[in-house]
Amino acid sequence: MQAIIDGIESGFIPAKIAVVISSREDAYGLKRAEAHGLEICYIGAGNYPDPNLRTEKILDVLRKKQIDLVVLAGYMSILDQKIVEAYRNQIINIHPSLIPSFCGKGFYGKRVHQAVLDYGAKVTGATVHFVDEGTDTGPIILQKAVEVKENDTAETLAQRVLVVEHELLPLAVKLFAEGRLHVEGRRVQIK
Repeated sequence: MQAIIDGIESGFIPAKIAVVISSREDAYGLKRAEAHGLEICYIGAGNYPDPNLRTEKILDVLRKKQIDLVVLAGYMSILDQKIVEAYRNQIINIHPSLIPSFCGKGFYGKRVHQAVLDYGAKVTGATVHFVDEGTDTGPIILQKAVEVKENDTAETLAQRVLVVEHELLPLAVKLFAEGRLHVEGRRVQIK
């Protein structure tokens, strides 16, 4: 999220952040957003235990704020199908591997990097994709490779992949804001 905030504040991304929604009340992203004067909103199991009411509350906030793009920057919950349908090709996520490798259910955080190492892969990376009903299955917007080094640990690999994530996610937001992303089936064309 900080990379997006920095991109907007520097003028790289021609957009504004209307609201930061978190599924965790104690998420560091909320503190970071407040420090930049952004509106925050906690909508999680703690204050909306009914998943259907939680989904409706998220949709209500997104509609009231007239959101054009939802960026899952550190959002660690699976979105309900109603949200995905309402914002088809308007929700982006970043994943710390080169999809379709090392992705899907159970592949998040350090688990991804450990799986890359355990498999003996020579290359990994990061992928920005549109969100669909599956887990890490939406159309791919951007990808960039990161070499896996012989002495890598999950932690050292994660650090190098994170650098690429901080490059790709703001670029994807910029391309969306400029109207340069066009989805045709599974392919995302950049105009």
